[in-house]
Amino acid sequence: MKDVVFARSRSLSLGVELEFQVLDGQTLDLADKVPELLARVPDTIRGRVVPEFMRSILEIRTGICHTVREVAADLRRSIHLMEDEAAALGCLFYSASLHPFAEPAAQKLSQGERYHRIMQELQQVGRHFIAQGLHIHVGMEDGETAIAVCDTLQAYLPLLLGLSGSSPYFRGIDTGLASYRTKLFEALPLAGIAGYLGSWQAYLDEITLLRRVRVIREIKDLWWDVRPSPEFGTVEVRICDLPARFVEVLGLTTMVRALAAALAEGRVRPRRISPQLLRWNKWQAARHGLAGQFTDPLGLLPTETQTIDSAVREMMSILAPWFDRNGDQGLTAIAGILEEGISASRQRALMRRTGSFIEMIKQMRDVYWNEDNEPGRCRHRS
Repeated sequence: MKDVVFARSRSLSLGVELEFQVLDGQTLDLADKVPELLARVPDTIRGRVVPEFMRSILEIRTGICHTVREVAADLRRSIHLMEDEAAALGCLFYSASLHPFAEPAAQKLSQGERYHRIMQELQQVGRHFIAQGLHIHVGMEDGETAIAVCDTLQAYLPLLLGLSGSSPYFRGIDTGLASYRTKLFEALPLAGIAGYLGSWQAYLDEITLLRRVRVIREIKDLWWDVRPSPEFGTVEVRICDLPARFVEVLGLTTMVRALAAALAEGRVRPRRISPQLLRWNKWQAARHGLAGQFTDPLGLLPTETQTIDSAVREMMSILAPWFDRNGDQGLTAIAGILEEGISASRQRALMRRTGSFIEMIKQMRDVYWNEDNEPGRCRHRS
C-alpha cells in the first residue's frame, strides 16, 4: 500500500472546481456532449477541463491560485473558451446543482474504469446522481493543521450550504428543499459528514483500515463534505451547491478561505460534536436555505441558535480581519445573496412568474456573468 503523504503547499493557496451542466441549445435538456467537448479543449487550458460522472457534466478547474482575484481570472478564461466550444456544438452551460426536468435514466455514464466500478456498486442510487457542485481547496501548512481545520470547519458547513442552495427541482417536481442535491449525495455510502478525526495519525489509521478491508481503493472514494486532500496539500470544501452567478463563486471562495484561515490559527479548538446536531444543522440548510435554523456547536458565534441568515452575518463580522489580511475579493456577493435570496429562491420566483422551466433556465443564465447583480446587463455567453 502506498504511503499517504500530505503534499507541501503554500498556506491559504486556492483551487476551485466548477461542475457545469451541458445543455442542448434548443431543448435546454441535458446533453451528453462532454466527450466531444473534451476533444475540443484548447491546449492552453488542457488539464483544467475534465469529465465528471455523467457525460452531461463538465468540470472546469483552476490551477494553483494565491488570491481570489487570481481565481476569478483563471476561471473566466477557461469558462469563456469552453463556452465558445460548446456553442460550436450547439450546446451551452448552466450553473445549478440539479437540472429541473432532466430524466436520470436518459443520462449516459462517462468512460473510465473508476466510474463504471462506482456505478456497478451504486446501481439505482448512482443513476439518480446527476448533481453538480462547487469544490474549494485551501492550502494548509501540514496534515495536522488540515485535520484540525476539517474537524472545526464541518461545524460551519451549513452556513455555506445555506448560501449556495441551487437545486430545488428534480424530474419536474419542486422537492420543497433548497438543496435536493444534498439529499441525493447523502444516499451515496461514503458521502456526507465525516465526523471527528482528531489527528493526522487517526486519519491515516482510518484510511489504512478502509483500504485493508477494501471499502475504498483510493482516498478520493471518500466523498466527505469537507476532507483533507493530501495529494494537493489542501482542505477541500465540497458542501456547496453550484451558485447561479459567477460572482457568487468568488464570494463563497472568499468566505471559505477566510474561515479556513481563522480556524488554522486556532480561533476555536476542535472537539467532538454531537452527530445529531451536525445532521440537524445540515438538514436545516438543505431544506430551508437561509431561513433554516443553525446552532453553533463550538461557540465561535455570539449567538448560539439563530437563522442561517443571521449566523452568516455574524460570521462575516468575525472573519473581517482575515478578509482584510488576505485582500480577498467577492465579499459584496455574499451581501447580495443575503439581500436578494439564494439561487433556489430565485428559481422558484421565476417559476411562479413564468410557469416554464425553459424560461426559468434562460433568465437564470442571463445573469451568470453579471457581477453587479443587475439583470440583463451582462449575459451568459453561448
